[in-house]
Amino acid sequence: MTRVVLSIGSNLGDRLAHLRSVVDALGPRLVAVSSVYSTPPWGGVPQQDYLNAVVVAEDPALEPSDWLKLGQELEQAAGRIREVRWGARTLDVDVVWAAQRRRDARVVVRSLDPTLTLPHPQAHNRAFVLVPWLEVEPDAELEVADAPRSLREWLSALDSAEVREVRRTELSLGWTR
Repeated sequence: MTRVVLSIGSNLGDRLAHLRSVVDALGPRLVAVSSVYSTPPWGGVPQQDYLNAVVVAEDPALEPSDWLKLGQELEQAAGRIREVRWGARTLDVDVVWAAQRRRDARVVVRSLDPTLTLPHPQAHNRAFVLVPWLEVEPDAELEVADAPRSLREWLSALDSAEVREVRRTELSLGWTR
């Protein structure tokens, strides 16, 4: 069984509908869905704020690369065009973390493949990923450079102003357990 943490975001078009399309597509595979957060753009390209969330999903039939492919298909269905790195987008689906069930333990997937690097190499630097992830998995750890730390520890290492800019909204992705 593969369990993944996906960071989803949108700042073009019907942002909430784009995020909901991911939740709808994952359906019964969903384990948890965070609140929706409003966040400023990351990466220095001028653009409007994003709506962001994190979803946790499981599927015994999918490998991490399958989750990436599914995320890219959802992006394409939302009309995503990749023109500018860190630019505006209708939908962004990032595989942030993955684990596979091996016997009686869950083993975190590590990959240096440039197509899918796991854990995501910038997740620990992005409050818009850590804040919603912490909401749905308060005991989660993220390992960077062989140093596992709790999500709270990673958040405390970020600029507090950046963390405060991740604002929980009243919007809902319509998922209930």
